[in-house]
Amino acid sequence: MSNMKIEKFNIRVYGLLFNRNNEVLVVDEEEYGLRFTKFPGGGLEFGEGLHDGLKREWMEELQTEVDIVRHLYTTDFFQASAFNPGHQLISIYYEVKLIRPIEATIHIHPFSFSDTTTEKLCFRWAQVSDSLLKQLTFPIDKLVAEQFVDTIKNDI
Repeated sequence: MSNMKIEKFNIRVYGLLFNRNNEVLVVDEEEYGLRFTKFPGGGLEFGEGLHDGLKREWMEELQTEVDIVRHLYTTDFFQASAFNPGHQLISIYYEVKLIRPIEATIHIHPFSFSDTTTEKLCFRWAQVSDSLLKQLTFPIDKLVAEQFVDTIKNDI
């Protein structure tokens, strides 16, 4: 951690959704001039519980409702935020299931952003395989994929 001063915590909550085709839903984004691929979810808002925050994120981004199936992982090591090194990142991951179908467009190709919106965000199914680790950008997402995806795909 060296001399870096941690100013505050950044709490993030993510949902892993699997389908019967041995795929997991991922989101491609562009923000602050960087392109990255991660699991759907985002920042917890003050006064919000983890489940409520995850459900809100899925409603905002995918226009769908999800149920929490089970807790998968909570960050248990120090990770500075990729976008603000003065923030310590704490990420919580859940397996989710759909309550109703996704209304947002699901793309086939990575980074297929719409020209009609300023928000650079698109969702797609990614095959659960070794290539998934190469597609994910952030260290905690990679750890979660490595530890839990094989276990979960065997349950489908």
